Amino acid sequence: MAYFSMEIGLEEGIHTYSGGLGVLAGDTIRSAADFRVPMAAVTLLYRKGHFRQEIGDDGWQREVAAAWPVEEHLEEMGARTAVEVEGRTVHLRAWKREVTGIDGFAVPVYFIDSDLSENSDWDRTLTHHLYGGDDHYRLSQEVILGIGGVRILRELGYGDVKSFHMNEGHAALLTLEILDEAARAAGRREVTEEDKRAVQDRCVFTTHTPVPAGHDKFPIGLARKVIGDRDDFFGLGGVLYEGNLLNMTYLGLNMSRYINGVAKKHGEISRLLFAGYCIDAITNGVHVGRWVSPPFAELFDRHVPMWRRDNFSLRYALSIPREEVWSAHTEAKRRLLGYVREEAGVEMEEEILTIGFARRATPYKRGDLIFRDGERLARISRGAGEIQLVYAGKAHPRDQGGKELIRRIFQAKDALRDDIKIAYLEDYSMTLGGMITSGVDLWLNTPEPPMEASGTSGMKAALNGVPSFSVLDGWWVEGHIEGLTGWSIGDPVRGKGEGRDNSRDAASLYEKLEGVIIPLFYQDREGWTDVMIHSVAINGSFFNTQRMMQEYVLNAYYLR
Repeated sequence: MAYFSMEIGLEEGIHTYSGGLGVLAGDTIRSAADFRVPMAAVTLLYRKGHFRQEIGDDGWQREVAAAWPVEEHLEEMGARTAVEVEGRTVHLRAWKREVTGIDGFAVPVYFIDSDLSENSDWDRTLTHHLYGGDDHYRLSQEVILGIGGVRILRELGYGDVKSFHMNEGHAALLTLEILDEAARAAGRREVTEEDKRAVQDRCVFTTHTPVPAGHDKFPIGLARKVIGDRDDFFGLGGVLYEGNLLNMTYLGLNMSRYINGVAKKHGEISRLLFAGYCIDAITNGVHVGRWVSPPFAELFDRHVPMWRRDNFSLRYALSIPREEVWSAHTEAKRRLLGYVREEAGVEMEEEILTIGFARRATPYKRGDLIFRDGERLARISRGAGEIQLVYAGKAHPRDQGGKELIRRIFQAKDALRDDIKIAYLEDYSMTLGGMITSGVDLWLNTPEPPMEASGTSGMKAALNGVPSFSVLDGWWVEGHIEGLTGWSIGDPVRGKGEGRDNSRDAASLYEKLEGVIIPLFYQDREGWTDVMIHSVAINGSFFNTQRMMQEYVLNAYYLR
C-alpha cells in the first residue's frame, strides 16, 4: 500500500505540513503502523518549511521563513530517480522517517527532494516551499510528487505495490506513471483504455474539498508544457474537464476504483458536485495516542487501560468518577493558561468559562462570528457569567481575507478588553493545537456550511472532555447530540446559497451561550461534567483514526 499526500505532519520539528490535511495524514500513518498495515507513505521535502507566524500589535500577520535541519530528523536514502519537467531532467532523492506503531511495526515515510547539485537553481527550489509559487510551480511539484513518487518507490525496492492511495488530487499524476508502467508491461509505448482500467483497479482517491474552487485545475497548455505533449494521456476519456483544463480531482476520480469523501455530509455534497461517480464516505478521525493530553492519558490508564490499543473502549469513560475527570481537565487548563500568560501576556482566570477557537484563519471559518454584536457579547459576559477566549491560527500568505480576519479579531480584542479577556496565540502548531484543544472548557466552531468537509479539531477536544459548540457541518453532523456531546449553532437545514445569514447564526450563538451553556457551566458542575464525559465516551471512542483506518482497510485498500 502506497499513501501519497502533498503534506504530512509527523512532528513539530519536521516542517512539512501547513494544516489539517497534513496533520490528518500524519495521524493516518500512525494508525496504519498501529494496525501493521503494509504501507509506505510519500510526500515532498519542504526545506524552507511552512512559515513562522508573527502578529504585530496592529493585528497584521507577518510571515517569517522557517527552514529546519533536515539531517537531524530524516535519514538520507541512497536511491535516486528523475522526472521530466518541461523537457528538463530533474534529479530526485529521498529521505526517510519511520513511524512506529504500538507493537513496534514501522511505516516508512519518504520525503522527495530536488535540491541536488545536478539540477538547475530553479529546479532545486521545487521542493523548498509548501503551497508556494504560481500554477507553474505547483504543477511542477505535483509532477515530482506523483510521477517522481512512484519512481522513487521503485528504486527503493517497492516493485509490487497493490494499491495507491491519493490523499487529495495533488498526487493524481501518479496515475500517469502507473499507466506508462502498464503499457510497458504489455510491450506498448502508448497507453490504452485497457491500461486505464488496470490502473483504476489499483487506485484509491480521497477528496477533502466540498466546493469546486478548491480543486486544482491547470490550463491544458501549461499541462502539456510541464508534463509533456502526451496525446495518449490527454486523450483518455474523463481526464480533461471543461475542455481546456486539467482537473486533478477529475483525474483522481476517473482513475480510481474507490472514491471517498471525509464525512457523511461531505460524501453527499461530493456526489452532487461530481454527479455520476460512486463516492463513499469515510469520516475522518484523530490519533488517540497523539492527541490525548497527559492528565487524561493518566486518567484513562487507570480506568480504561486498553484505550490505546482499542480506542472504542473509551466508551467505558462513562464509569470514570466525575471529580477525577474535572481534576484532569483542570490540570490541562492550568497548563494552557500558563502558556497564555507567558506568551500573550494575558492573565486569565482558571474559574472562568474559557472558549477556544484554533484553526486555519480563512474567511469561511468565520472566526469572528462571535464578535458580530460585541455589545451583546459583553452584556452576556457581564450578566450571565464571565467568558474568556483563546484564539490561534495562521492565514495562508496569499489569503488576504484570512489576514483581515485575524486583524478583526484583534480589533474585537481591543474593543472588548474591559469586559472579556481575549488572547490570540502566535504561530499555531501541532503542540499548541494540542494544548488548546485540551485546555479550554468549550470548543467553538463556526464554519459557513457546506464549506467544512470534516474538521478534526473538535474531535481532539472531545478526547479531552471538551464539548463542542458548533455549526452543524462536517463531522459535527454525526457527532452532535444536543446537550449530551455539545451544542449546535444556527439552522441545521440552511447552507451556503440557501439563505445562510451570519446575523442569524450569531443570534443563535448568543442565545444558546447565554441561556444554556453559561448557566450549565456555572450553576451545574455535575451536569457540565456529564457532557464532558459523554464527549469522550461517544465521540472520542468513534471519531479516531483507528476506526477510520479499519474502514479504509475493509472498504478501500483490499477491495476486490
